[in-house]
Order: sequence, then C-alpha cells, then structure tokens
Amino acid sequence: MLRDALRSRHMGNMHSTMEPPTIPAALRRAATEFAALDAVVGDGIRETYAELDASVDRLSAGLVASGVEAGDRVAIWSPNRASFVSASFAVYRIGAVLVPISSRYRGDEAAAIIRRSKASMLLTVTDFLEPDPLTMLAAAGPLPTLRESVVLEGPTPASATSLTELLARGVDPAFGAAVLAREADIGPDDISDIIFTSGTTGQPKGAMLRHGASVRTYLAWSERVGLRAGDRYLVVFPFFHTSGLKSGILACALRGASIHPQAVFDVPAMMQRVVDEQITMLPGPPTVFQTILAHPDLASFDMSSVRSAVTGAAVVPEEIIRRMRSELRITDIVTGYGLTETTGTISVCRFDDTPEVVAGTSGRPIDGVEVRIVADNGDDVEPGSPGEVLARGFNVMAGYFEDPEATAEAITPDGWLKTGDIGLIDTEGRIHITDRKKEMFIVGGFNAYPAEIESRLLEHPDIVGAAVVGVPDERMGEVGMAFIVTRSAEDFADDAAIASLTEWCRERMANFKVPRTFRVVDSLPLNATGKIAKAELRATMLAPVATQADTTQIGST
Repeated sequence: MLRDALRSRHMGNMHSTMEPPTIPAALRRAATEFAALDAVVGDGIRETYAELDASVDRLSAGLVASGVEAGDRVAIWSPNRASFVSASFAVYRIGAVLVPISSRYRGDEAAAIIRRSKASMLLTVTDFLEPDPLTMLAAAGPLPTLRESVVLEGPTPASATSLTELLARGVDPAFGAAVLAREADIGPDDISDIIFTSGTTGQPKGAMLRHGASVRTYLAWSERVGLRAGDRYLVVFPFFHTSGLKSGILACALRGASIHPQAVFDVPAMMQRVVDEQITMLPGPPTVFQTILAHPDLASFDMSSVRSAVTGAAVVPEEIIRRMRSELRITDIVTGYGLTETTGTISVCRFDDTPEVVAGTSGRPIDGVEVRIVADNGDDVEPGSPGEVLARGFNVMAGYFEDPEATAEAITPDGWLKTGDIGLIDTEGRIHITDRKKEMFIVGGFNAYPAEIESRLLEHPDIVGAAVVGVPDERMGEVGMAFIVTRSAEDFADDAAIASLTEWCRERMANFKVPRTFRVVDSLPLNATGKIAKAELRATMLAPVATQADTTQIGST
C-alpha cells in the first residue's frame, strides 16, 4: 500500500540521517515509535500519537478534496486549542504552507495577514473573540484570494464551512491516496510556514521557514532542554508563534511528549492543570514563575511533578532561577535565544547548567549555527565586547515572503542574518543578549541598554517587575524611565523612598544608567509571548508622573 511505502521511505530516511526529513515525517515517526503515548490532551480531547496521525489523515483528505494545492497558503486564526494541532499537521501533510495569525489580532490586522500571504483558506474557531473572527473579517474589506473559511470549533455561519462538512468531502479513498502522494513529494527545503513578525527591519513581514530546518532545530532544542518521551508539556507560549508552534507542537512530536494546550494566560488555571495532569514540562516567561512563586495559595498546589522549565523572552533574575529550584523543586531550567527568522532558536542553555549560566546567558549556539558580534560598521568587535548579533546557518529563514528588498536588508549576501539584538560572546562561547538594538538609548553620549538596567533593578528585594525605556531630555538627549512593580502597595510610596531607591541604583550601576524617573505600576503589559509591551508603556509616558529623581550626573558610578 502507498501508506506503507511512504512510511518505509520515511523510516529509511530517518535511519540514515537520524532525523525525519520533514514535519509530516516527524508525525509519521511519532505514530510508529510513540503510538500509544498521549499526543494531545485538552479541550475534552485525549489522543494518542496513533490517533492523532489518523485524525490528521482525515483532515488532510478534506483539505485536498476542498481544492487546497501544494504550496497554497492556509491561514489559521485560533488560540491554543487541540484542534490547532491536528489542523497544522494536516496543512503540512499536503504540502501547503501554514500561516498562523495572532489570536490577539482584530479583524483589520488578520485581514492584512490574509491579503499579504495570499491565503486561499482560513481555518478558525468562532468562540474565542467578540465579535467572532468571521464577523470581523466580513467588515474588514475584500479578501480576494480567500476562497473558503472553515470553522474548526464553535458556531458555523452560513458563509463558512463546518469541520464536519470538510471531513465528509474527503471520505473517498482517492483523496487519501492523494494525501500520501503529496506527502511523499515534500522535501526538507520546502517552505512549511510563513510567520509574520516585526522582524529586524520594521513593519511585519512573513518569514518563510523550511521543513528540514524546523525538524533539525527542534531536535537540537529538545536535546538541550532535556525533553523526553512521555513528558507532559503544558504549552503556554502561543501556537501562532514559533515558541508554541515549533518548541511546543513540533518538539513534542519529535520526542513523544504530550501537548497540553493552554489557551489563556491564567496562572492559577495553569497551576491547577499541573496538578490535574501531572505536568512535567512547564515553559513560560519569567513573569509566569514570579507569579507562581508569589501566589498566596502556592502551598495548596502540588507542583512537584514539574521537572523541566523553559524560560526567557525577558530578563531572568538569578534569584528567580534559584527559587524555582528550591521552592518549586524544578531541577531542569533553561533559557534560550532566537528569532522567528532563525526558526525560533539560535542558542540554548543545557538543562544541567548552573543558575548563574541560565540567568546570565542564552547558552551556546546549536550545532550548525554560527554567531558573530559586529560593530555598526559591520566589523567584528573585540572578543567579549558588545555589538549586534549576526547569525548564519541552516535555520535562517528562506527570506520574507514576496519582499526581496526587506530580505536583502536583513540577510547579507554571504548569509548572515542581522538580528537587531545587542549581545556578546563570553570566553565559554555562551551568548549574552543585552538588549534590542532599537531599544538602546543614549544618555549624554553613553549607550544605555534597558535589559541590563532592568536586570539590576530586579535584584532589589522589593521589586518584582521592571521595564526601562528611554525618554527625551533637554540636557542629556535621553534618560531612563523605569516602570516598577513592587511587592506591596506601600513600597516606594513617597519621595523619600524613591530617593532611597535612586541611591541604591547609584551604588550598583554607572550613573548614566540610573533611571531618572520611577513609576510604580500594578503590572507591566505583556504581549502574547510574555515580553513586556514597551510600546504601551511609552504611550503612558505623557500621563502625570508620581515620583521622580534627577540622576543624570554622568561623571560618577
């Protein structure tokens, strides 16, 4: 049978290369090697890898029967749901290209992605936004390439197709045979995804990622973080981003771990799921773990099942790493670094690294990836000195979709991707990311990096969250403004307390780095991946400032 021949071909390839050549091949292998292990758990679904593979076959046949061709772009607009997992694998299996849309987008934003990607089909759910996605799209203007919208979950309006209808189209065995033939034609260099990102050069652009690079990257990532067969992985990072799509869904399929989608960034609900499902792998930005550690009912949640945590996306205080190990008893904690344009990963710590290494570095580059640190003129800096991080290797995107000018601006002729991040490489070969190049501000001629200042602020015993932005200043050009979250409402409640904090900062950092203004806030705005939304903070800077101190005397430390 064609299915058996295809599986034999894939297993033969895997035997010779030690890795599946494509994302569909990764799922086929999982359906064989991890057949009885849970693959997806959540939303009332508990599927093994064998069952997931069969579900994907049925959905793939429905897509083929609906006229989706190899290379067609298929958009998916959904939060983290079990249905997203099978839908994404089905798109890959027929050689189409997945275009994830942020679940935080509104109609005009989603419509722009559909238009720019020229998506021919939309897969969505209708019960996660108000108004629902299809109503918003109807009001967003013409979508000339979109032929059909399919509702995976939720009410189906007359203008759309239900999942039941789509599956019914593919019951003819001829469509199943077509799926297998399509799958056999997919190669490692074929495009698997177009993921829209602000990128390194301005407005959102569609980074084209490849099948083989995705598999190779997340085999390496999984080995570094210690992901195992049978692990129960609570996927907090969004599926529409490489963090959830690649280090979540794909990594689980590669290692035989179960995917537990977490649709809402709700820390108490996450803690309960850890207990209910005995979660062993818990990813998230530092804010997740800070919130867990500060939860008043932490003692009532038995979180001892969690062995491994992947954090990052923001400054990771060393004290948080130590408390995760001592209070949450998480033994394997890692951080990493990457961009959408590098298939999500450039470097990763190892699960057995020390707290100092995990908090202070992003680990070493994965095999097959080179990193350089360069000055503004493009020359390599002195070893250990900061500069812009450039990366080159198999994981660099194929380019931005239908945007050769932006591609040429981001990738040099000899293949180096300009990340837009500032960092350095230490004597052990580990990468230290100090900031985004565009977030650096200049105080009286001195470069100030917000992430460095934030990291120092988080060492203060009364500060649990910090974000620093540069603001205009007539005398210095720019100075730092710090938004801080405190342990209690009484902390830094008056000018004397702020003056004390300013003096504390002066004792620990060069004076030009010390924020001139401090604003105490209840919480910091976060984007979908847990990074602090600094654009929102900048928008609040015109509001009255409660407390401030002039700290911009440059000469001293």
